[in-house]
Amino acid sequence: MTSPKHPSFAPEKTLDPTDWVAFREQAHRMLDAAVDRMETYREGSIWNPFPPALQANYQGPLPVEGIGAEATQAHLTALLPFGVGNTHPRFFGWVHGSGTPSNLMADITAAAINANLGGRDHGAMYVEKQVMNWCRELFQFPETSSGLIVSGTSIATVIALKAARDRCFNFSNRKTGLQQNALGPLVGYTSEQTHSCVARAFDILGLGSDALRKIAVNERFEMDTLALQATIAKDRAAGLTPFVIVGTAGAVNVGSIDDLETLADISKAENIWFHIDGAFGALGVLSERLSPRLSGIKRADSLAFDFHKWLHVNYDAGFILMRSEEDHRRTFSERPEYLKGAERGLAAGNPWPVEYGPELSRGFRALKVWAQLAEHGTAKLGALITQNCEQAAYLGELVEAHAHLRLMAPVAMNICCFRYQAEGQDDKTTDALNGEIVIQLQIQGIAAPSTTLVNGRNAIRVNITNHRTTRADLALLVQEIERIGLELTALS
Repeated sequence: MTSPKHPSFAPEKTLDPTDWVAFREQAHRMLDAAVDRMETYREGSIWNPFPPALQANYQGPLPVEGIGAEATQAHLTALLPFGVGNTHPRFFGWVHGSGTPSNLMADITAAAINANLGGRDHGAMYVEKQVMNWCRELFQFPETSSGLIVSGTSIATVIALKAARDRCFNFSNRKTGLQQNALGPLVGYTSEQTHSCVARAFDILGLGSDALRKIAVNERFEMDTLALQATIAKDRAAGLTPFVIVGTAGAVNVGSIDDLETLADISKAENIWFHIDGAFGALGVLSERLSPRLSGIKRADSLAFDFHKWLHVNYDAGFILMRSEEDHRRTFSERPEYLKGAERGLAAGNPWPVEYGPELSRGFRALKVWAQLAEHGTAKLGALITQNCEQAAYLGELVEAHAHLRLMAPVAMNICCFRYQAEGQDDKTTDALNGEIVIQLQIQGIAAPSTTLVNGRNAIRVNITNHRTTRADLALLVQEIERIGLELTALS
């Protein structure tokens, strides 16, 4: 059979390399540079300010003509030393995971596949379903539960609270909105220590952050459950509708864990949705040290947490786990005709992830989560969580034994809050001194703790969510805080 004749066309363009051999060599050089960076995470300063000369590379006009592959790769390589510092073993400031070299392989694979996880029947979907089943097993949720990998706990919280809100209206509000309803204003409850993403979710969902009641905490920085019950009763008497209680498994300030079992009891008695913010602390169920205090998680209606924190998955990867698959799907499912499913072919594999969240276009985050769990296993990952908690307790002991350091809160998990106290200084001066100590630690490249307020006073906050940290790093931290504190006090 002869080929049909076609008119002569000009060569058509593509974004693929014209020389695959050269591209392969270029890719190997980039991989070597990345692995070199990973191998030397402990060396040098924890944080390097981005030099003005490199800043200038990202202040030019939109390119009309490209600079080519080699010049682009030179820019990529130059960026490698200028991260936020969370890959370094003495990054203690915020709850950032430290990542793993092996996750690089998963990211390379995901990039090569370039899959859209919004739906349809393809290999990546089965990986995400496996991760979902593992999460269900990990947190002892029922077979009727569902879940979705998202960018992080912030969006997971929006998804959970939307489901809690919509269930109040039997999901009719998805069409009619919230302009008029018979329930009256909705209100929710959380502790003073809960992450700000919960208030932001109330704002995003049109409830307003004032509808979130921030309940006082006890001396362990856990939600006061008696105060919670009194506030619920007061709101009901005022004609308001309580719709959600948000418990915290690992408060970001001091690492406290609310009494989740009691909160579950109150939620059940009051017929209120029980959501848990477990951004970093929920994965403590893998730790023998923490799991008894997290038993209430399995009773939640929804749980939000991050893989990119204590599981050390490379950014970004969070998760929303929902007890009722039906409630979850009714909150988001909308399948227009161009997204119609099928029993066979590429449009099979229903229901699709787009029915459980706001995004249709979704990257293949599931692969790096799957790879982390598959390679290392829950026993090793849990042991590293325990190790971080033991390291925080060790730091607490160093603080209590030190003449110039004062512990500011109990060490509940992996966070230690303390401050340097010079002889004869008042609280205001000490607040400023501790803020400057932290800045000096950062700009001198020694360590990166942060500051926070504990009972109204400025504290040095050391969070250990890092598989590279050692006790020697913590001893060095205390030593350097003493040195800087003495230097600053002498100058004042």
